[in-house]
Amino acid sequence: MQDDSNGENTFEIIDKKIGDDSMVDKTESTSSMSSSISLLPSPGVSVTTIPTGNLLSNVPPPAALPSFVTHPIVVPPITQPTKENLMSQEESVSLLQNVPTTEPFYPTQFSAAIPPSKGVPQGNIPQSIPSGATQDSGGIIGWMKGAVSSGGILSKVAEKAKHSVDSMITTLDPQMREYIYSGGDLDILVASDKEIKISAIREAFQHVFGKATVTGIAAQSTNIAPQPVGFAAAVKAAEERIQIVLHQPKVLEHPAPVVAIENFIVEVGEDKWYDLGVLILTDPIKQINLQTFTQMTPIPTPIVNLAQEDTPGDYQLKWSGLNVTIGSLMANNLHVHNSEWHYALTGVSRREIILTAAKMLATLYKNIIGN
Repeated sequence: MQDDSNGENTFEIIDKKIGDDSMVDKTESTSSMSSSISLLPSPGVSVTTIPTGNLLSNVPPPAALPSFVTHPIVVPPITQPTKENLMSQEESVSLLQNVPTTEPFYPTQFSAAIPPSKGVPQGNIPQSIPSGATQDSGGIIGWMKGAVSSGGILSKVAEKAKHSVDSMITTLDPQMREYIYSGGDLDILVASDKEIKISAIREAFQHVFGKATVTGIAAQSTNIAPQPVGFAAAVKAAEERIQIVLHQPKVLEHPAPVVAIENFIVEVGEDKWYDLGVLILTDPIKQINLQTFTQMTPIPTPIVNLAQEDTPGDYQLKWSGLNVTIGSLMANNLHVHNSEWHYALTGVSRREIILTAAKMLATLYKNIIGN
């Protein structure tokens, strides 16, 4: 280390040889020992005479942080209300009262999932209150009660929902129709124990009256041939079925309208035979007697000829018809059940044929008792 001309200490690096390594190590060890000894107090010097400063004592204190606020914030003083301030507030209120009121503005809500053209209609929300609901009726709940009680759109929605549920249930299980729509004040008796007739009459009257209880009672004509021929024989056979039901002990105690169905054949023109049915309703209490007929189903002439050949010449009921039914012969030729030959031949089932005529009969009966 050498002193510079300016009084500053400078350091000079002197190259050393490899052979002087030992001398350098000795020198460094000697300097380190001397520095360590210099830090220790001498034996004759008291500890209190050693200065208490440390390395950080010579560091100056930190300077103040810079301020980035260019304009100081001035908080206005809180003033007490005076008479002049009160007068200005009253004038402001009077001016606001004189401003004409306008309809409130409702901003259009936009949804990312629903395009504006398919969302809620734009425009002002109607402020009118529906009939049956008042402002003190409890908000939306009161409005709903008023709409339902007044037969509004909510009652129609509820009725449609109930009808949809009932339709779903009856579609999954057709037998549930009897339990859902049974009841009410209308009881109908069917002069037959065949389900194809009972179910058609039940559906027709429940469709027209809403609810109806339909029950079948076995009844078979004995004074008319099994296969009636002509309108007169068919009507007589249906009326005989009705009389059998009306004379039942339970029916005598509680009379009810009775519906009878009788199928027959008729010749329209030369060798043109048709099958159809007659439906008769008799109400012993209201003294009502109604008749209607089903649509006609063509029958092949060879089938009618076969039924005539199988009927003996001395058959005692031959005046009213044939001893062999057309349904049994058609079922044998088409290889189906007796009640399914209409569908196999024409694509329309016998139940559908009866149902259409039964709806006409139920509507006629409803119009008569309504008037």
